Amino acid sequence: MTSRSKDLLSIRPKIASAKIYDAMSSDELFQNKTLRPVIKMQHHLLIAVFSNYISKRKNVFYDLSLEKQLAYIDNSINKDMKFRNSVKGMIIGQFTVEEYQLYIKNSSALNKRMMNIVKERLISSVQLFTKPEILKAV
Repeated sequence: MTSRSKDLLSIRPKIASAKIYDAMSSDELFQNKTLRPVIKMQHHLLIAVFSNYISKRKNVFYDLSLEKQLAYIDNSINKDMKFRNSVKGMIIGQFTVEEYQLYIKNSSALNKRMMNIVKERLISSVQLFTKPEILKAV
């Protein structure tokens, strides 16, 4: 294992609830061993990126009801390909080479799992997306 791989693996959070079983599919195994820890590690960055996404789109997110905010998150992850690809890059960039080689074998299904986890993390953190206070001159 390369030094980069060891370093990446050493900084990932451990997720006690991410169980590994012999009967698991390879996609589920990859999700629990790689995707979930990487996405958890990148949580604060994902929050910052989504906050920037909101501001780049004229802050309309803040004027929406909670239900519509959740739909906005879902839509940004599933329909905005530029944003989706940017998020995928932040996650894939944290893979080891060995993990990337596993990922490319079934990237389509793994991308769905990845984006669902990211969407659920953003939704569960929706309270963090509050309208920034307007600075007033004193």
